Amino acid sequence: WIAHSLDFNKECEASVFETTIRVVGGLLSAYDLSGDKLFLGKAKEIADRLLPAWNTPSGIPYNRINLASGRAYNLGWAGGNSILADSGTEQLEFIVLSERTGDPRYQQKVENVIDQLAKVFPSDGLLPIYINPHTGQPSHGTITFGAMGDRYGVLLMWETSMKGLLSLVKKSTPSSFSYICEKNGDSLSDKMDELACFAPGMIALGSFGYGPEDAAKFMSLAKELAWTCYNFYQSTPTKLAGENYYFHGGQDMSVGTSWNILRPETVESLMYLWRLTGNKTYQEWGWNIFQAFEKNSRIYSGYVGLRDVNTGVKDDMMQSFFLAETLKYLYLLFSPPDVISFDEWVFNTEAHPLRITPRLKQEIFNSKEDVKSETKTKPPVRHLGRKEGLLFQGNAEHEES
Repeated sequence: WIAHSLDFNKECEASVFETTIRVVGGLLSAYDLSGDKLFLGKAKEIADRLLPAWNTPSGIPYNRINLASGRAYNLGWAGGNSILADSGTEQLEFIVLSERTGDPRYQQKVENVIDQLAKVFPSDGLLPIYINPHTGQPSHGTITFGAMGDRYGVLLMWETSMKGLLSLVKKSTPSSFSYICEKNGDSLSDKMDELACFAPGMIALGSFGYGPEDAAKFMSLAKELAWTCYNFYQSTPTKLAGENYYFHGGQDMSVGTSWNILRPETVESLMYLWRLTGNKTYQEWGWNIFQAFEKNSRIYSGYVGLRDVNTGVKDDMMQSFFLAETLKYLYLLFSPPDVISFDEWVFNTEAHPLRITPRLKQEIFNSKEDVKSETKTKPPVRHLGRKEGLLFQGNAEHEES
């Protein structure tokens, strides 16, 4: 079907971000897993149709594009601005595509975005969710690790952003649930999206890049946030999480938007924490969440979300990320660590595994400017693997069992 029927020449208004993480990422993953160049060719074909989105004065991409005409634009409700989580999360797939094909265009487009954001990067590491594609300047908007800001924090400016994240962390009363606030101007809002529950896994992974004291601090924070996210599920009658939660003094948490659309973020973090600590508690939590999906979301033809996690009323849609992410992370939560090993693979935003390879040397791009930039001093990159992570297994089981 992919060889003979998959045609991207469609009058389709596509999300650049979703097409990148789902289609480009999925095809690249299929290539890395199978070695079949058919998938690489198709990944290049759709990426070429997305490239005009980066043709803006600043290089910050537009978020929508017509796949047939190449006309790129932003949606009116964003005020003409680009979304931070979109623009700052497309790097992995396009860099990998350059590595696999030897074509520098994809890497150059997305790395220019990093350069542009670095020019306006604030001292606290926290950018708002809107970026002007014409000037490259931050626009108005909330600062959040939830919707429209979430995955940006996974990929860019790690250490500074983590300092900023710490400034957003508060604890509820009376149960001391740690949570990540949203920020509007100088004010903090005691609201956390389930989308932000990717953060415990991200922080746990990142903790291995620090010395022992800071590593322990960040790993502790990751565990505390994972406990909060698990309780997003446990605190409702259906044992499935709402879309977001509000925290009130003396009352801990309450559901805000009460639908559940089968999101993966919490089980994603549980999978990472299980692999990095060896603590079976995270498997137990994941199993409880899976059982809640089975009880409330399973129907004869698949799974559906809930319109309300308090009443259990179902909707009529199974999101594609439920298969690509939620069930995959649950499967890996109960698999040996060498199944898609962290030593050899990295997951993109849509949970498609991409094989870890050395970055292409810029010399193959025949660009003197690229060569100069590559010779600048850069911090060491530390690829975290399962063997290193499991060194923590004994202590973690002792602490949390």
